Order: sequence, then structure tokens, then C-alpha cells
Amino acid sequence: MQSETVELNGHPFFVRSWGDPSLPKLLLLHGFPEYGGAWSDLAPKLADRFHIIAPDQRGYGQSWAPEGVEMYTGSALTKDMVALIDHYGSGPVTVFGHDWGAAVAYGLAMFYPDHVSRLIIANGVHPVPFQRAMAAGGAQSEASSYIGYLRRPDSHIRLAENNFEKMMDFFTRHMGTNWVDPDRAEEYKTEWARDGRLETMINWYRASPLRLAKPGEPITDLPEFPTDRLMVRCPHLLIWGEKDGALLPEANEGLENFAPDLTRKNLPDADHWLIHTHADEIAGIVKGWMPD
Repeated sequence: MQSETVELNGHPFFVRSWGDPSLPKLLLLHGFPEYGGAWSDLAPKLADRFHIIAPDQRGYGQSWAPEGVEMYTGSALTKDMVALIDHYGSGPVTVFGHDWGAAVAYGLAMFYPDHVSRLIIANGVHPVPFQRAMAAGGAQSEASSYIGYLRRPDSHIRLAENNFEKMMDFFTRHMGTNWVDPDRAEEYKTEWARDGRLETMINWYRASPLRLAKPGEPITDLPEFPTDRLMVRCPHLLIWGEKDGALLPEANEGLENFAPDLTRKNLPDADHWLIHTHADEIAGIVKGWMPD
């Protein structure tokens, strides 16, 4: 693994990389509450096929972390990664997003299709099926109820108390934790403790326009979504850990309507943290799906 700080639109972003720079590029986009180093389990297993680029995204780790919720809109986060792809100057790349990284990956595929040759998502969601599921007042609304807590103005303060005790509980609740050994836990706490980072990480939730229904109280006034503008027209692979307690299968119902070239691969014994726990299996799936 190598690392460097690159300037994107005048701001510093910390980037880790694996593999030979002459190989096709694979952009890995982490989610919450991780950082670019979260790919260290999977990236080495793909480095024989790709030059892998894994940034700390805006507000995370050692990258630029501006103050203000308004600095974390989806369009701003996506433009960061457009600039990163342009920085390496290799034309369209394969993009792989997990959790919140999937939101940025979908944004790239939908709005900057000339930058994305193929799209891979692991337990992440397209905005339309997810919004419909969160607004239905059913199981996904209940599973997403933590979002209301994170959007509170003081959530970052409470989660940081007692050496991130509540944050670590949030991170591992109802999920497999065998991959979070004491050294790994300290690595994450180091990233969360960087000046103001926990607040800017959570600002991704605060800036999101997605609406969350209370269980049993569906939202009935959702707008019509412009399907044509929200299409993923490149080949798309969705890898899904079926034991995820935060993102349920209904969060991706109807995805084929937005991704006509979709391949689904389910992992029955994996949960939300599959990029850590099932790295060998995911690497095999990705390599098998890529063209020769």
C-alpha cells in the first residue's frame, strides 16, 4: 500500500493505493463510519487486476473537512471524486462503493457516466428504491431509525464520550464483530478523533435530503422521480450481504428499473461489513464479473 495527498479543486485529499499504476483503475469509496483504510482487507486481493485508489472522502480521515452541513451535499461529494478520477487522468474507471460510498458511486454513474466504465456496489443503495423503502413506514423505516439520532446537532458529541464508547457500539451493533480486533478498534478511534472529524462525517447524514418515516406512519407525498436522469447505464454489479440489519432487501427492490445491465450476487451469511469479513469471496465475484 502506498499513500499520498493530492489536491482536488484546491483542497487536500488523502489517497491510499495498491497495485501497478499501469493496470486498469478501480476507485474504492468507503462509507460511514470508516475511511480509506477500511479497504485494506479487500484491496490487496484485487491488486493483481487493478490499480486501486481509495481516498478518505470529504470530512473523513486525513482529507479536507470543511465546516458546515451545507458543504456535504451529494453533488459536492460526487464532484470531489470526479476531480480525483480526472487527477489520475486515465479515462473512465471502475467504481466500487460501500454504504455511503455507494451514494457517491451511484452519483458518479448517473451524472458523470463518461467517468465510470463499470459500477460495483456492496451493501449500498440507489437513492430512489431506498427513499421509497424509508418512506414506507415499514421494516426499512425502523431499521433506518438511527438516522434520526445521527441528524441531531449533538450526536457527534455524545458518540465521542468515554473514548467513543457509544460510537463503537453503534459501529458493531447487530453485526459480526470478529474482524474488529483491539488494534483495528484503535485505528478507527484514531480516525474519529482527528480534529472535528466525527462531526463532519455525520454531516453527510444531516445534509441528505432523504426523508425517513416513523414506523407505521408512511410518507405519502414523495415526488415523482425522474427515472431517465437517475439511470445507471453502465454494467452494474450488486453484492449483497443478506444478514445486514441496517439495509434490508427492500431497499433495493426495483433497482432493475434504474440499472438495466444489473447483476446481483447475494451472500447469505454476510452482513453489512462484508468487505471485511468476506473479502476473498468478494474479490472472486468481482474478478469473475469483469471482462477478460
